[in-house]
Amino acid sequence: MSRKLTENNGAGWAFAAPSILLIGLFIILPFFLAIAFSLTDQRLISPNATRYVGAENYRDLLGLNVIKLEPETADDGTLARDKDGNLEYPRVRSLTRSDDYPQYRGMREWFRVHAGDTAYVVVARDVVFMRALVNTLIFVAVTAPVQAGLALGLALLINQRLRGVNVFRAVFFMPVVVSIVVVSLLWRFIYDGNDGLLNALLSGLTFGLFQPVDWLGNTHTALGSIIAMSIWQAVGFHMVIWLAGLQTIPPTLYEAAAIEGSSKWQTFRYVTWPGLRNTAVLVLVVITMQAFAVFAQIDVMTKGGPLDSTQTLVFQAVERGYGRQDISGGSTISVVLFVLVLAISLAQRYFTRERN
Repeated sequence: MSRKLTENNGAGWAFAAPSILLIGLFIILPFFLAIAFSLTDQRLISPNATRYVGAENYRDLLGLNVIKLEPETADDGTLARDKDGNLEYPRVRSLTRSDDYPQYRGMREWFRVHAGDTAYVVVARDVVFMRALVNTLIFVAVTAPVQAGLALGLALLINQRLRGVNVFRAVFFMPVVVSIVVVSLLWRFIYDGNDGLLNALLSGLTFGLFQPVDWLGNTHTALGSIIAMSIWQAVGFHMVIWLAGLQTIPPTLYEAAAIEGSSKWQTFRYVTWPGLRNTAVLVLVVITMQAFAVFAQIDVMTKGGPLDSTQTLVFQAVERGYGRQDISGGSTISVVLFVLVLAISLAQRYFTRERN
């Protein structure tokens, strides 16, 4: 018996060997190489030898500080104001370039908040990375619940026994089979600020009252426009997962609920949703990981602009690693992204665990 099991295991390992080899070469090995490169100053093409720098790359990426600024005073003792009547503050660069404040050396202003007349300026060693980090978190925070909710709604609709429902299933799933690069190119034309389809549609619906907006060229609308497109493009994929979960719920439970006279909301709350528990965990984890990996739509539609308003972590990792040939910088961002995704995935798994 034991010999038979050994032979079977040997055949299994032989079948699995090519996959294990490829996973090791293209996933596990690059991961450990990224950790190693993040501790060096490795560049793609450099005449200098690679040097071990320890955690310097991480300090350059994550370095933050807060500067407290008091308003300047005029010669007569009153608070100095500019021509617009705003209070004048010392220049941040006078502190970040001064030898008297080595803790601010090399930092740039990220943003500032005011408390009364006092200004608190948050300075960072890498402002672009911080914007990419915040944009990625916003992207995940909006995309994950909205996309999962829309996909569940669509799955509930197409799970009905209606004539022609297969047509709706095909229509909703169609964007998934189209390459994200092609979709991004199409939506770039839709978002065009001059003669884009979205501006024309909104202008027509408001009888010309709506003023055209450069959706991808405006810092206030660029990231939101990409989020909307990304939700639309992938909602069909998660709709299919929800639909598969819905069809595993025994029909007898719905029949019992109908006999008990439960409303549609009560049926959803006490029959459908408990039956979708494992599916919900899967959908949320998949959407979260996909949202953290957003890259193609950024690369095609905005290149991270305008004014870094659509920078993301993966786009920054690729842009630094290959665009600037800074392998150590790109590897450091990849490791930070891995830790972030791992922490959020574990937190999701903890909060959605099954309780007795």
